[in-house]
Amino acid sequence: MDQLIEFAANHWFLTLALFTILGLLAWTTLAPGVFGAQRVDPVEAVRLINHEGAIVLDVRTDSEVEEGRILNAIHIPQQSLTDQIKRLDKHRAKPIIAVCRTGNRSGSACAILRKHGFERVYNLGGGIVGWQGASLPLVRK
Repeated sequence: MDQLIEFAANHWFLTLALFTILGLLAWTTLAPGVFGAQRVDPVEAVRLINHEGAIVLDVRTDSEVEEGRILNAIHIPQQSLTDQIKRLDKHRAKPIIAVCRTGNRSGSACAILRKHGFERVYNLGGGIVGWQGASLPLVRK
């Protein structure tokens, strides 16, 4: 134990780097719980949609949605979500999968949904880019 303390004191930079890396690993593991949403891949999202009646919430901008969206997705832009959250009230008992372009904005949307009492909230990992990467279809208006 004395040698470990001596090593840490002599190599403080390496010790700091170790704890930084461990902290980042812990954050990436715990972040979905902090934001209130479990991250799901496209295959799991399809299962939730087909077998549990999940609702897809697309929080991208209007111009992004024009390029294609998941079939039957409800579009509420991220910046309007708090104001339009009542549109989702009838779906409160169903799983909701939040989607954006890459999965970052939808994480914030999940936090808003959880704050408003939605319990079964999921974030589509990789967003629409991941959905397309899994060769899953999009529809255009």
